[in-house]
Formats: sequence, C-alpha cells, structure tokens
Amino acid sequence: METPPAVRARGITKCFGEVVALDGIDLDVAQGQIHGLVGPNGAGKTTLLGLLLGLAVADSGRLDILSTAVGRALAAPEGVAGFVDGPGLYPSLTARQNLAALAALRGRDARTAGIDDVLDQVGLTDVADDRARGFSLGMRQRLGLAAALLTRPRLLVLDEPSNGLDPAGKKHVHGVLTRLAADGTAVVLSSHRMDDLEALCSEVTILATGRVVFSGPLSKLAAENRELDYRLLTSDPPAARELAAGTAGVHVVGSAAQWRGAEALVVRALVPALDELVAQLVRDGVAVRELAPVVSPLEAAFLALTEQQETGR
Repeated sequence: METPPAVRARGITKCFGEVVALDGIDLDVAQGQIHGLVGPNGAGKTTLLGLLLGLAVADSGRLDILSTAVGRALAAPEGVAGFVDGPGLYPSLTARQNLAALAALRGRDARTAGIDDVLDQVGLTDVADDRARGFSLGMRQRLGLAAALLTRPRLLVLDEPSNGLDPAGKKHVHGVLTRLAADGTAVVLSSHRMDDLEALCSEVTILATGRVVFSGPLSKLAAENRELDYRLLTSDPPAARELAAGTAGVHVVGSAAQWRGAEALVVRALVPALDELVAQLVRDGVAVRELAPVVSPLEAAFLALTEQQETGR
C-alpha cells in the first residue's frame, strides 16, 4: 500500500490584494524526505511556508498535510512545527527557560519534555542557561530548531535555517535534519544557500513569481539544465584539452586555469557529452583527478531564473 505524502498541494493560489503570491502551485513532499524551496526574493517561498504552518490559508486549491485536508482556519494539523522569518524567542529568558515556556504552553511538564535532549541535538548545551538576548543569529536559529523538535514533528518547516551558522552550528543542524528524515519526518526548507540544499535535499522545487518552474530530484535538474561549466583536473592537461576539443558537445572555455596549484581545464557541456569525454580520457590513460561544476546545477538554474526575471521586466 502506497504511503501517503506528508504534503500534497494542488492548484494552490494566494493573493494579497492585487499581488498574486502563489499562482496554481502543485507540491508533493514524501514522508522522510528533505525538500528544498528555491527562488528569487518575492517568488512566493515564504507565503508557501506560511500555508504549511497554518499561518495563512489559501484562496483556492487543495492542501493536504499529514493526510488531513487543511480548511479555512488558521491552524496546522497536529505534528507540524517550524518557523518563518526566524524563530520567536523571549530575549530575557535563557535557552532552557524558553523551551520550558513552550512546553508549558503545550501543557507538558518541563521536567519530562526532553529539553536537555533537544538542546544537545542542536549543540546548545553549553549555553543552555544563558539569556537569549545575547545569542548570535546562528544560535537563535538553533534554539528555534530545538523548540520545533520539542513537539516531535512529523513535518518540519524551516525558513533559512542556516542563517548565521558557523561550521560547527551547520554540522549540528545538518545532522539533526538528516536524522529526522531517516526516522520518517518530512522536512521542507527554504534557503538561498545552494550548498546546503544540495547537501541535504533529495528533491527541490524552484518558484518564480508565484509559480513552480521545476520540481523534482536534483539529478533531473542537472539533466534538464542548460550547459554547465565544469572544472577538470587530469594527469595530462594538454591531452585532456585535445580530447575535449574533439568531443562532440564539449566546448573548451578559455585557457587553462590554476586550481589548487594544478593546471585545470574548464569545459562547457551537457551531462551526456561530459560522460563521453570522461570515457575517452579513461580509454586514453588520462587520469581524472577532479571533475566538478564551476557553478552547481541548482545555482545555475537559480541564476538562469533570475536572469529571465531581469530581462522580462
């Protein structure tokens, strides 16, 4: 029996006066999936997250969350947690007191609510008794995530969760989200950090002016995207250049560049042509030491989308 999705949206429209924030949005998020939302400012990402959290209601369309049809009330089904535009915290309270207050609002005993556990998960144990007003942006983001974890969500909705995170904080947050997904929780997150989305997400949805322009796996995005520039490090740069120039669909971009002290070749190609070049290099005994997009497929799609918006004005 097929498992129902955590989120299923069909034809969702939301307007603010004459501004159409969402225009016929379709979205599917599976249980146990980390799904990314990408798009320029004003694309409708925050509005969509707000609908998932019950902070707003759609003007038309159907939205099912955790197998429950969302009605006209400003409320999300049980099992949904997260934040939009940053978490709301009491600055005069400590991290532990903030979480205890949230537990009390939900009718739970702070002693058994799992506060110490969620603080440990997000890496805030050492500052648990410090007041939130002294927290950095990244620490506030992690405390907001801890607050969401207290509810043991089955759908976690996050808006720019990596804002202000240092490498240690980023590691904690990535670890938490990965573990949640492995345990079956669906995660929907919006971010302008393409590296975070590519590291975490199995699928992404790209929005532009309130409409979905792409939704699916990152591998599909790479296959459907226009030609990308790739940095190619090999054991024999002259031979690699000659083979690249002779491979159909592969274009050598400018002259070889220095990359980490080695001579790199930059080529432009679609994935099938790039695969053929790699096969030829191997057949000719040229070792491929590194092959990576100069700009990732996700970032390239985002930039192309932004360019289309700019030229369409």
